[in-house]
Parts: sequence; C-alpha cells; structure tokens
Amino acid sequence: MAEHTDVPEAPADPRPRMPVWLPDVLVAVVVLVFALAPTPIPDFRPTSVLSLVLVLLPLAIVPWRRRWPLLTLAALLVNFGAAAATGILSPGIGIAIGLAMYQVTLRTIRRRALLIAACAVVAVMLLSLLSAIGSVYDPRAFQFGLIVALSTALGDAARSRRDYISAITERAERAVRSRESEAQRRVSEERLRIARDLHDAVAHQIAVISLQAGVATSVIDDRPEKAKQALATIRGAARSVLGEIGDLMSMLRTADVGDGSTGPQAGTDRIDELVHQFASSGLEVTVRTEGDLDRVTGATGLVAYRVVQEALTNAHKHGTEHRAHLLLRADDDGLAITVTNPTTASPSPGGSESPGLGLLGLRERVTSVRGTVDAGPDGGSWKIRAWMPRSKEQS
Repeated sequence: MAEHTDVPEAPADPRPRMPVWLPDVLVAVVVLVFALAPTPIPDFRPTSVLSLVLVLLPLAIVPWRRRWPLLTLAALLVNFGAAAATGILSPGIGIAIGLAMYQVTLRTIRRRALLIAACAVVAVMLLSLLSAIGSVYDPRAFQFGLIVALSTALGDAARSRRDYISAITERAERAVRSRESEAQRRVSEERLRIARDLHDAVAHQIAVISLQAGVATSVIDDRPEKAKQALATIRGAARSVLGEIGDLMSMLRTADVGDGSTGPQAGTDRIDELVHQFASSGLEVTVRTEGDLDRVTGATGLVAYRVVQEALTNAHKHGTEHRAHLLLRADDDGLAITVTNPTTASPSPGGSESPGLGLLGLRERVTSVRGTVDAGPDGGSWKIRAWMPRSKEQS
C-alpha cells in the first residue's frame, strides 16, 4: 500500500509578532509628549485651545487606520494642514501620518501605494509652508516628507515579506494536497492490482472446481471411478487456490515487498506447467511455440503468463469440445499470444461471473506493459490475441 511520507509544513514567521495595539500606544505617547511637554521649539508648542485640540486630534483618528487606511491618511493630512495654519508643526501629527501611510502601503498594490505616497509627501511639504512664513525653505518640511517616504518604504517591505510568506505557505499547502492526491492514486492502483491478482489466483481454479463438480454429479451413479477422479481434481484445485491466496496474503502482510520473503512470480518459464494443469482438469491444449521464449522475461513475461492463464480459463469455462490452441510467437520486438477455442455461442470473455471482468483485468495488465489485446468471435471459435513489447531490462 502507499507508504507514509512526511509532508512539508508551512513556514513559520521566525520573528516574534508585535502586538497590534503597540504602534497606536507609541503614537499616542509621542502626540501627548509634543502636545503637553514643554519644548524649546516654539512651533512645536500649542499656544491656544484650538491648536491643542488639533495637536491631540490624531489620538482619535489613528485607531481607524486599520479599517479605513486611506480615509485615515486623508483626515490626518487635513489635521496637519489645519494645525500648520495655526502656526503649529506638530511632530506627533507627522508621525501619525507616517503610521497611516505605512498601513496604506501594506494594504494596497505597489504602484498605487507609490502614487499615494508621492501625493502625501508633496501635501505634507506644501502644508508645512503655512507655518513657515519667515522661510519658505524650512528644513522641517523636508523632515516631515522624509517621515512619509520612510513609512512608505517600510510598508512596502512588510507587504513584500507578507506576500513572500503567503506564497511559500500556499506552495506548501499545494504540495500537501498533491502528496495526498498521489497517495490516494497509489492506494487506488494498489487496490486494483490486488483485485487483479486475486482474480488470477481464484478464477482458474474455481472454474476447474465447477466443471469437475458437474462431471462428478453426472457420473457418480454410473461411473464412480470417474467421479472419484473428478473429486480428486477438485481437491487438488482447492489446495492450489488456497495456496495461491495464502501467498497473496503473505505478500500483502510483508512490510518490504522486495525482501524476498515470497517466491518468484510465474512467468513464461511456467507456461508448460500451466498447460499441464489445464490438461489434468480436462482441457486439451495444443501448444505451438515460435521463437525463443527464454528471451521474454521481466514484466512482459509475468503478464504473458497471466494472459495465457486467463485465456485458457475462458476456453475451459465457456468453450466447447474441451480443447484450445495456444500460439506463442517471440521475436526481437516482443511476444504475441493467440488462444483459440471452439464455441457455439459468444462466451462471456471474463473467466468470472461478471461478464467482461476477466477481459478488463487482462487489458489493464497488457496495457501496463505498453501492449495491446483483442478478443472476440472468429468464425466458430473464440480468439484472444495479445501483443507485448519486450521489457526495457531485456533490451
């Protein structure tokens, strides 16, 4: 069955996360310090109630930056312009604008963020001129513009890192889903293989048991010796099918399939033995071989054995006259198998109770080695033809 494999996990953020409320607290502290603490720079100190309200207003505006970042930025720019019109250049408002710009950059695409940042820098520098009546080139205007630009850069870096982590996480999750799909596919293939092996192990012997049981029932009164012979064949077929099922179960219970704990699988070297088994169960099989079958090994040889087994089982169960003809033709390209048996009606090409089930498994096996198979009536006979290329290890 499918082996357990470790799946990649989504990468964790190696840096500890900062509490979401911490930036708001820091901005509030800065706003309060510049609004209430005495500073040697006159332009930083509010001189009236109106200017004090304007300097403290970011405390109510900043908390909305996560829900409406762009509107928060616009409100803070208006707040900055109003304070500048009263002659106050508050660093607290400038830092609040930077924090809002960081949030805008984090929440939008790069091109749009850069456009908004450029407009914000220009707006801050122009609004700063409202309080710089004595000097148009007030260096503090450039400082506030630098705060906005730096916040934009930090927001872009944070967004890029977030997108990178998101991409890695998505890739890991996609790998997990792909691994699970692959595991399910392997489980399905394994179940199908087990079903085919179980069918191959049981169908032939059950057909023999069924036919010999019919023979024993019909002759038990008039020809008891033949009935005993049929019962002996039934007993041998039952032992054989139990042994094959036991081998299959042992292989399924083995942790390492390739550890050699089970015997080698049947290939073309055991076709003669298979034909002898059918002959002992009452099917006369004429075999003609062209080419060297010893050259057919590997997967092709294993499938060839199963093709012959299924075709002869079909002939034994559904054919008439209890005879079949087997042609094996091996050449440099591959192996061709033809099994013909007389029939008076179109048989169910399956070797099982479900019509076509055996033939379906036969096609799957032959297709697995890049071969072809065809089955159908041919005059008064039923013919199964299969061709398989030589295995790669034979080339």
